Amino acid sequence: MTLPETMSPTPQQHSQPSRRRQHNADDYLVLSELNPRMVIDHFDDEELPLHVLTFGSVREICPKCRTHQLKLVLRQQTVRVAHLFCADCESCYDAHYPNGTPALTI
Repeated sequence: MTLPETMSPTPQQHSQPSRRRQHNADDYLVLSELNPRMVIDHFDDEELPLHVLTFGSVREICPKCRTHQLKLVLRQQTVRVAHLFCADCESCYDAHYPNGTPALTI
């Protein structure tokens, strides 16, 4: 016996609607590494810690260290350009869609 796709074999299996969506090629980001000195203002004394706010992780993994999810960094007092940041290897990336549309601009 085959069940239609809208029916579930057990009530527990599909009790909540799926939030997962299908990803096509246009959903993925193309990352380009940026020079951190070009996106973050450094003070005269580079020994002082820099306070930069991140706004959560994105699904992309750092292409350099391949171990951590990148974090979104928006423009702020010491940040000139919105970018993605790897806290592990301290790399900065610009992101755009395969069609060339920037992913980090509003």
